[in-house]
Amino acid sequence: MTTLQAWIFETIVQPAMFSLGLGEFVEDAFEGVEWFIFGALQLLLVFIILRPMESWIPVQKIENRYARWNDFIYTALHRLGAFSMLIFFVLDPLLDKLTALLHFEGMNPFNLETMWSGFLTHPVLLFLTYVVVLDFFDYWYHRAQHQFNWWWGLHSLHHSQRDMNLWTDNRNHLLDDFLRDVYMGVIAILIGVEPGQYVLLVMGTQALQSLQHANIRVHFGKIGEYVIVSPRFHRIHHAIGIGHETQGKGTLGGHNFAVLFPIWDVLFGTAHFSQAFVATGIRDQLPAPEGFAREYGAGFWSQQWLGLKRMCGKDHK
Repeated sequence: MTTLQAWIFETIVQPAMFSLGLGEFVEDAFEGVEWFIFGALQLLLVFIILRPMESWIPVQKIENRYARWNDFIYTALHRLGAFSMLIFFVLDPLLDKLTALLHFEGMNPFNLETMWSGFLTHPVLLFLTYVVVLDFFDYWYHRAQHQFNWWWGLHSLHHSQRDMNLWTDNRNHLLDDFLRDVYMGVIAILIGVEPGQYVLLVMGTQALQSLQHANIRVHFGKIGEYVIVSPRFHRIHHAIGIGHETQGKGTLGGHNFAVLFPIWDVLFGTAHFSQAFVATGIRDQLPAPEGFAREYGAGFWSQQWLGLKRMCGKDHK
């Protein structure tokens, strides 16, 4: 892996960056190549494992195959590192300067490894702690996306996929993803996550989210459903009238916001366990009288544009 990373960097990336006058970012670009390689491998593994399962044990027949291909464009854009690594490496030097300033003022920033040095002595234990802490903050971020009209205007693009599939996880508005990556990147850096650890954290989370969104009839059993988010548990989050509504038709809210661990939904009263594999989408996509056949866009750019209009309250039927 290191040899491949070095070859891609020295043969393609480094010459390109120097020719574009971006030599000062060469060191960060080397880390970016690692992210790209892991992302490419992840795409391949997700396809090899989940795509056959979607054919063998599907929840529903995919009606719009173009929509699945469009979701793949989103997935490739994100899994190959274009977003998360950019945000992380832009934030890292900025927060380093903030940390130096705080030290100068006699203040020590919060850091999990330093704070719990007597307890988190094993690297694996420390890594798992990072996973739990980041997932906790991700849960609350996800809930916020469902609470504010402008934010739901962006996030609703993700929920508008009626043919949910293994690529749907990254079907998000670019502005929404930017906000989340900044939020998660800041938290990761503040609690002491190193760049290499961050790559593994994001890759592992993304792989599980691909499983959660896959069009497969899979659950983790009576106990397992409480341990890790399953495709059935997360499908409820995408259910029409359940996943994005709380107190009746048209009321923002929802259930099953956890990204990895359902315990957050259980603790904070948003869990909804069901044995059904429900239809996905948003109520306003349905024809009258249930909805008003709202349009969320068929292609990448139309989806992005309509998301901005919804955010600004300009997209009404």
